[in-house]
Amino acid sequence: MKIKEKARPGEAAVDNAEIARRFDEVADCLELVGANEFRVRAYRNAARVVRELARPAGLLAGEGGGLEALPGIGRDLAGKIRTIVETGELPLHQELCRRVPPGLRALMGVPGLGPKRAMALNKKLGIASLAGLKEAAAAGRIRTLKGFGARTEAALLAGLSDLEGAPRRILLSEAKPYAEALVAHLKGAPGVIAVEAAGSYRRRRETVGDLDVLAAAVRPRLVMERLASYDGVARVLARGATKMTVRLKNGLQVDLRAVPEESFGAALQYFTGSKEHSIELRARAQARKLKLNEYGVFHGARRIAGRDEADVYAALGLPLIPPELREGRGEVGRALAGGLPSLIELGDIKGDLHMHTTVTDGRDGLEEMAAAAKARGYEYAAITEHSKRVTMARGLDAGGLRRHWRRVEKLAARTSGLALLKGVEVDILDDGSLDLPDEVLREADWVLASLHYGQRQPRERITRRLIAAIKNPVVSAIGHPTGRLIGKRPPYDADMEEVFKAAADHGCALELDGQPDRLDLNDVDAAAAKAKGIPIVVDSDAHSVHELGNMENGVFQARRAGLTAADVANTRPWAALRRLIRRRAG
Repeated sequence: MKIKEKARPGEAAVDNAEIARRFDEVADCLELVGANEFRVRAYRNAARVVRELARPAGLLAGEGGGLEALPGIGRDLAGKIRTIVETGELPLHQELCRRVPPGLRALMGVPGLGPKRAMALNKKLGIASLAGLKEAAAAGRIRTLKGFGARTEAALLAGLSDLEGAPRRILLSEAKPYAEALVAHLKGAPGVIAVEAAGSYRRRRETVGDLDVLAAAVRPRLVMERLASYDGVARVLARGATKMTVRLKNGLQVDLRAVPEESFGAALQYFTGSKEHSIELRARAQARKLKLNEYGVFHGARRIAGRDEADVYAALGLPLIPPELREGRGEVGRALAGGLPSLIELGDIKGDLHMHTTVTDGRDGLEEMAAAAKARGYEYAAITEHSKRVTMARGLDAGGLRRHWRRVEKLAARTSGLALLKGVEVDILDDGSLDLPDEVLREADWVLASLHYGQRQPRERITRRLIAAIKNPVVSAIGHPTGRLIGKRPPYDADMEEVFKAAADHGCALELDGQPDRLDLNDVDAAAAKAKGIPIVVDSDAHSVHELGNMENGVFQARRAGLTAADVANTRPWAALRRLIRRRAG
């Protein structure tokens, strides 16, 4: 099979995001028709792997065995990727789309409405579109179905309202390869001095609505031509002498601005935002009888700063405020008072305390995960397989967990330079007890307690379950504490103030899960936990070697929360972290 290759990285005819989208839609349809859960998971995993590839899958397809070497991509899935790359289509995708109405797939995008509920609504009420769902909910017909009720009906209406009012946004991790490839492409334009992605992407918001790209260029026209020639561009929406707007093939809008080098720092501040932050800066400039805009800081007609972003802030009597903090949440006041935190860096992380292997729902084996953690320079890594309640992930009972731990111990004994920890992600049951006996969990080095079931229970009950787990001294940390999935599932209805109080009182850590669709705790909750002195654990929640890179997502979120290395438990060396765990367990 002949594969068309592109010379430039990131510019394949069918990009990674498009291949991933096809696989995600296949998985959606398979779920809707009741296919085997392991087949569904295979396509979900393949979508995630392809979406996060550093290189275009189209280029790997032309390398013998390049696709098959990817985690979770066997011969069958590799063949399907090659088919998409060569033809732009996938027969299985087309077949499933004929079997499942597109509107039914759209229902799965409503927060709280998964495949089983979508199919139930379709079979019992004939709902096959968002409009049909809204009509049925408004008429009170959904509450009449078993397993739904008035509360669920109201939540679906709220979710629909959010979808209608919100612009299309994608996860930060999905935007990242587009931003990086685009910046690299534009740097090839003649006369370009610097190029940087700005906006919410630079502030590392968890979702991105569009990409703002800024270029310092001697000849702006050539930068505009360079963008117009980019293979990922579907349509030019607007074009001027120094600015241009395009729509990429994946639907993402890109706004490019070209400025003189002497204005680059001011423009970078201006187009990074946020709006609230910029308003504060302009007010400060006015108070000093200065003018601040995207071209610089001016005293009358004289530009006194603009070339460098740090100089722009200095002209306003401020230190450089990190982009992640520029949300209008009091960061200017803290900067004036000398209270800006020294934000955590990825290099501060000493170990990863949440990862899965093929023993449960991971895609790489124990040896591979341990070797990859060591290759990242970690001092320690906890293998945290699921407990038995998570049947879909082949969770372990006490006997299975102990047998697994013996394998961990044997590997740890022959692995130098990495403390391999016996961990577990144990489920928090309906009554707040844990899915495995305390006497078993006491044998672990690291116990992460998570809530995977009963997520729609009343506020009091969810809160009670979380606090019960926090109070249990065998628990090291609470995993993904609010249970949200960005754009798919809202957080639990829990009293987080009470949860934070309990965690602070009992010395229990809370996780910031780096899975790109979790990032849980969110930035506001992580900042609140920090204020109460609660140790935060930033983890990858990796299910493959590749996903160990999720740690970067977690660190981005931690920086938005204003966390320093001292606020994060797993920046400690293993000996110090071990003392913290032992003190917690008594």
